[in-house]
Amino acid sequence: MTSIEQAQRGFSPAGIYLNTATFGLPPRASWDALQSALMSWRDGTADPASYDEPLARARAAYGEMVGVEPSRIAVGSQVSVFTGMVANWLPTNSDVLIAEGEFTSLTFPFFALGHRVREVPLERIADEVRPETALVAVSAVQSADGRIADLGALRATGVRVLLDTTQSAGWLPIDASQYAFTIAGGYKWLLTPRGTAFFTVQPEYLDALTPLNANWYAGPSPWRSIYGSPLRLAEDARRFDLSPAWHCWVAAAPALELLREVGVDAIHAHNTSLAAAFRDATGLAPSNSAIVSAEADEKVPELMAEAGIVAGVRAGRLRMAFHLTTTADDVARAAEVLGGHLR
Repeated sequence: MTSIEQAQRGFSPAGIYLNTATFGLPPRASWDALQSALMSWRDGTADPASYDEPLARARAAYGEMVGVEPSRIAVGSQVSVFTGMVANWLPTNSDVLIAEGEFTSLTFPFFALGHRVREVPLERIADEVRPETALVAVSAVQSADGRIADLGALRATGVRVLLDTTQSAGWLPIDASQYAFTIAGGYKWLLTPRGTAFFTVQPEYLDALTPLNANWYAGPSPWRSIYGSPLRLAEDARRFDLSPAWHCWVAAAPALELLREVGVDAIHAHNTSLAAAFRDATGLAPSNSAIVSAEADEKVPELMAEAGIVAGVRAGRLRMAFHLTTTADDVARAAEVLGGHLR
């Protein structure tokens, strides 16, 4: 196992970085692997087939973190692509339940395909499940403000769930085997480059879903099944793989392996304790999330710029994310600068 303190030595933020919910920072091992791959690309010495190795490592590390076998994980580049595949599988005009204010990559495909989409408050999503509800599509952690869904209550309804773990995988313990489908964009809490995403699927849905983006990499032996017909796809979830953006996966593997070595439970404890300390120091209401969302006064942008604090703005509120890269000193300094300016 790798400790939090050991892992933190591999990051090089220029200031106080509280913006992982927008874009995670790469560990040094990811940066070095990417630079090496770029050099071989420039020199003309790269072997495209060699990129399969870091992709396989990334798939395996992600599987260990979310509790499923690599054979049940498809890889791609964007959340919306996998969402669209699930939306296309549902019968026309299906009853789909989503949370109000949900991130649109998880919802637009259902609207675009003409399903009956019902938007309800996140806190009532389990209560709003009906006998005719075909699917609940919800984020484990809301992008706008960090609220955490009551996943236990949702599972108790027995409804099929498409769970977006983009804002949770990497810090919130998630067992992907408990949901029909899960999707995660990797470039936030998983610390991988943009252009990496994971899709988990229960075995009973493998043959039901249509691989709308079937391609050479979804074949049973990608480098030997790249020409001609008939259609032949992998027997497991790799049939839903998208052709990989190679360099993204070179950098993804070391990041995911680092998170796995530290452990999601340890990261969860670290993140939530830092977020709680910040809330307490600034007088904000308690929460169990690693994301802190608050109204900020007009002085905050200048104060943050002067102190080298980086955070995001979502839904008109300041959004701060506390992750593996954040230290107790970061929290103390951010609270000192922003105290009295948030509510």
